[in-house]
Amino acid sequence: MSKSVYLSENHEQLRLKIRNFAETEIKPKAKELDDKEEFSVELSRRMGEIGLFGINLSKEYGGHGLDTLSYIIAVEELARVDSSQAATIAAHNSLGVYPIYKFGTEEQKLKFLPRLTTGENLWAFGLTEKNAGSDARGTETRAEKHGDQWVINGEKQYITNGSTPISAGVTLQVITDVKDGEKELSTILVEHGTPGFTTEKMGEKLMWRSADTARLYFKDVHVPVNNLLGELGHGPNNMFETLDGGRLSIAAIGLGLAQGAFEMAVEHSKRRIQFGKAISKNQGIAFKISDMHMKIEHAREYLYKVCWLKEQGLPYSKESAMAKLFCSEIAREVADESLQVHGGYGLFKYNDIERFYRDQRLLQIGEGSSEILRLVIARKLGL
Repeated sequence: MSKSVYLSENHEQLRLKIRNFAETEIKPKAKELDDKEEFSVELSRRMGEIGLFGINLSKEYGGHGLDTLSYIIAVEELARVDSSQAATIAAHNSLGVYPIYKFGTEEQKLKFLPRLTTGENLWAFGLTEKNAGSDARGTETRAEKHGDQWVINGEKQYITNGSTPISAGVTLQVITDVKDGEKELSTILVEHGTPGFTTEKMGEKLMWRSADTARLYFKDVHVPVNNLLGELGHGPNNMFETLDGGRLSIAAIGLGLAQGAFEMAVEHSKRRIQFGKAISKNQGIAFKISDMHMKIEHAREYLYKVCWLKEQGLPYSKESAMAKLFCSEIAREVADESLQVHGGYGLFKYNDIERFYRDQRLLQIGEGSSEILRLVIARKLGL
């Protein structure tokens, strides 16, 4: 891995710390958790203990006050070993914590954020429905105001961190009014334990099998009117700004997964003997590995640049879309080529590349499909 101009000594030390944690505590359990499709409360709490919950949240709310790049490096290093644990952290920090920190009232921040920085609780973001995903305006879940309460009815699906034993709640995008045929969309905070709010774990997944994915059901769920997050009718604005940052964490998962798959290919190519020599000595294999390395280095440098733009307060919406698109496609290419280098060995579950090959597939779909991201980029270019 080349030294990036965006990295400080603190960033390098953080990388070593998270890499050691991932290697010693996550890696020994990753395959079993994947096989059982089991979410690990223990690992989540351990990730909280080492500072991964609220890592770039300000200290006044219980966070650790680190910068965007520190957070991205942490996600990258987790994904180098296991995308499921990286996804848990990414969804919690980018989609769960960030909207409350960015758009919440002081009262909401003090109520919710301190307990979301320890590893004891997770928070989710509820956007996707049967007819709402890429088209966020397809939202059908409704919140009607009755006195000092919102009454919520509807369903959400594919919600990360929505149904674990430590899930504390969700930020919902809901319809709060319809004016001249146009939906007014807003975001509302709903805590677990609220009557009428139930969850269902979604199983039999191809990928991220030890991350929690849930359906959420709301039947006459009453929450206080002051649980409105941000301004009335600003749901899409809240969502789009949240997704800009969230795409950086998905890009980091792609980058970390690619790095891990690349390292597996290098190791296997040096160990596997064919025609009397290691297959790494064959030009066809050496070229594959060289191309993997080149793609990963370019992806990493661009992602780190976008993190720098965000920290400087500069526009980065187009750039975050580009980073997520590029890193997710590099993850696909590198995982595929790494499996090819492994040959028949890579087709069995005892080999980690099989899990990496499956896990990368979500990255071209979640938090903006590759098709939608190309549309976002085109619109930013005025096309």
